[in-house]
Amino acid sequence: MAYVNGNLALQPKRKPGQKEVIRETKKVVIKRKSLPVQEKLLYLFTVIICVVVAGIIISRYAHIYDMNLHIKQLNTENQTLNVEMAELKRQVEMLGDPERIRKLAESQGMVSSSVDNGIMVKKDSVNPSIALHE
Repeated sequence: MAYVNGNLALQPKRKPGQKEVIRETKKVVIKRKSLPVQEKLLYLFTVIICVVVAGIIISRYAHIYDMNLHIKQLNTENQTLNVEMAELKRQVEMLGDPERIRKLAESQGMVSSSVDNGIMVKKDSVNPSIALHE
């Protein structure tokens, strides 16, 4: 590529009396009228309505998120309570076992009766009038 700017060999010779011709061009500038007040207010209210609607939508999504979080917490609490309830049912079955109750009663001094007719009461330890009152 030839070096054009600053290379005098490529510039045409000028005659001494020749002046450069400068053309003046006029550019048409169109002034836009400013918006009327009513139109400005219309745009302002449109923007305000959009912001309010967006705020309502965001608040609803936040509320839904909070409810979902609360539901997850309740589900985990429910699962832990179910596990605890199963453990307590197992304990009730274990503690309600008749064989275990009999062994515990015998270890605490229960004497098994040979007669299955009823309850035997010793006369010297309990007042018989109270026992027969019913």
